[in-house]
Amino acid sequence: MTLAENIVPKPMGTGPGDDFIAPETDFAPVDRFREYRRMWATFRRSHSSMAGLIIVMLFLIIAAIGPWIVPFPEDALGSIHLDRKLQPPNAIHWFGTDEVGMDIYTRVVVGARTTLWIGLTITGLAMLIGVPLGLIAGVSNTWVRETIMRITDIFLSIPGLILAVAIVGALGPGILNAMIALSLVWWPGYVRLVQSKVLSVRNETYVEAARSIGASNFRIIFIHILPNCMSPIVVKASMDMGMAILAAASLGFLGLGAQPPYPEWGAMISIGRNYLPDWWWYSLFPGLAIYFTVLGFNLLGDGLRDVLDPKQRS
Repeated sequence: MTLAENIVPKPMGTGPGDDFIAPETDFAPVDRFREYRRMWATFRRSHSSMAGLIIVMLFLIIAAIGPWIVPFPEDALGSIHLDRKLQPPNAIHWFGTDEVGMDIYTRVVVGARTTLWIGLTITGLAMLIGVPLGLIAGVSNTWVRETIMRITDIFLSIPGLILAVAIVGALGPGILNAMIALSLVWWPGYVRLVQSKVLSVRNETYVEAARSIGASNFRIIFIHILPNCMSPIVVKASMDMGMAILAAASLGFLGLGAQPPYPEWGAMISIGRNYLPDWWWYSLFPGLAIYFTVLGFNLLGDGLRDVLDPKQRS
C-alpha cells in the first residue's frame, strides 16, 4: 500500500480543533435592510427631498384629520352666513371669509382630502391602464405592439389639458367626470415608460435563464420583468400626483371640475378671482395650498428618482 493510499480524507468538523464549515445562511433580509438604510441615507442628504417629504406628510395628515380640526365644519357643506361675508383674515377666521360668509380656512383644510382623492384616483387609474398596456407592448413583437403604440402616439399628440376639457365637455362638468377625463389623458405616459423599460430588460440574462428552464410568459412578465420596472413607475407616479392635482385645479378654475359649494381649491380660485384685488385672501390661500402641495410632490419625486434610479440623477 502506498503512502497516498494511506491518506484517507476526513470529513471537516468531525473532531476537536478541526475546521468547521457553517451551513449556508440566507442573508437576504440583512442585505435588504442595509439597502434600505443606504437608500434612506441617500434621500436624507438632499435638503430639497426632505422638504418635499415634510410637505407631503403634512398634506397627508391634514387630509386625514382635516374635518375634525377645522373651526367651522358646517362651512365645508355650504353653510351661509351673510353677516360675516368677505371679512379679512383675523383671529377668528384665519384666512378670511368668502362672499357668503364661509370660513376659507375651513374650506381649504377640508379641500385637502378632496385634492388627495383626486390625485390618487387620476394617478391610480392612469397606472391601471398604462402599465399593463406597456407590458404587453414591450413583450410583444406582433401587430398588437404596433396598435398599442400608435394609439398612444395619437393621445400624446393632443395637448393633455385640451383633450381633458373636450372629454369633460362631452361628459358634463363635475369632479367625477374631471377625474375620468384626466385619467384618460394620463395613461399614455405610463405606456411609453413601461414599454421602453421592458425592451431594455427583456433580453437580460436572468430573463433568458427563466425562459430556458420553461417559465411561462406570465411568470416571466410578473416575476422577472415587472419588478425591475417598478422604480421608474414609482418615481413617475410620485411626480404625477402633483401634476394631476394641478390639472384638476385647472379644470376647477375653468368651471369644469368640482361645483360649488364643494370645497375644491381650483374652484375656490375661480370664484375668488372675481373679487380681486380688494378681497385678495379669497384666491391667495387656495392658491398657496396648490402651490405647496405640487411643490412637495415634485421635490419628493426628485428625491425618489435619486434613490431608486441613480442613472437619472442630476
